[in-house]
Amino acid sequence: MANSNDNNNEVVAEMDGFYRIYKDGRVERYIYQKSNLSTYVPPSLDDPQNNVSSKDVIISPHVSARLYLPKNTTNSTQKLPIIVYYHGGALALGSAFFKSYHNYLNVLVSESNSIAISVEYRLAPEHDVTTIYEDSWTALQWVASHASEKKFTSGNEDLWIKNYGDFSRLSIVGDSAGGNIVYHMTMRAGREGGINEKVTINGSIFVCPYFVVPIENIEESASYKNWIIISSPSEAGLHSPLINPLAENAPSLSQLGCSRMLLCFTEKDEFISKEIGIRFVKGVKKSGWKGDLELIEVEGEGHCFQLANPESEKSQELIKRFAAFIQL
Repeated sequence: MANSNDNNNEVVAEMDGFYRIYKDGRVERYIYQKSNLSTYVPPSLDDPQNNVSSKDVIISPHVSARLYLPKNTTNSTQKLPIIVYYHGGALALGSAFFKSYHNYLNVLVSESNSIAISVEYRLAPEHDVTTIYEDSWTALQWVASHASEKKFTSGNEDLWIKNYGDFSRLSIVGDSAGGNIVYHMTMRAGREGGINEKVTINGSIFVCPYFVVPIENIEESASYKNWIIISSPSEAGLHSPLINPLAENAPSLSQLGCSRMLLCFTEKDEFISKEIGIRFVKGVKKSGWKGDLELIEVEGEGHCFQLANPESEKSQELIKRFAAFIQL
């Protein structure tokens, strides 16, 4: 007769190659064992290669972040663009504190001469997907709250953001699942008239965003299968506006609350077909959204290739495009 330990070790769901979920609720993310880029690394006040300082902060009991600041910043009259960055990982994997994101943000911050806040949010399936969006909004509001002249009463004011942030040039950026989060943050900002009464989103950058829309063979894709595992029963399918911004019951894309958008897709993306990107762009244009929209397609590269090697020629070209967008 099976004992309770045997039952607890029963696998109830698995995303092959990435993670498995056990009957007792444990999640084993064994993909982390396959790459040293998925290891946690500490912040550094001295990154000699990119001349960027970083530190970790606690935003709320459930949300934290890694902040990045160019070391050539000499005084508080020098205001820098602000990047709020959301990491990828299918909404179930990844961390702002991974080596891959630490290295990438150092390069992006150096190239764009910006201050960046890379958000650590809770993950599915331990938490509902909507919790991820709430965590992400909490972080965005915390950043925007630094635009107020009032002193913080909670004690978690950050002087890097307060002294150096240019809130008229705030961009939100995300890759893969982070791109999905960028979509939801931009839509919420549109509904609420900004992040707060003082700050709006200037630009939104979507890099290989985690969208699932009805295209040929989509139900055989890893992105669709993952969504079925991590979503609540009522949202498990292509009908959900959480994963399909073109769904019949999705809010109008005309509500996107930013002035400019940049979308990036790759020719050989094994998870998010570029056709999804093309359909999303058509949907935005059809909606009557009034902002400026730019689409980049990178030939010969796969999903979020720039993270694995941000120093490569094509990664550098892409990062320069992002930097130019962020600096406006």
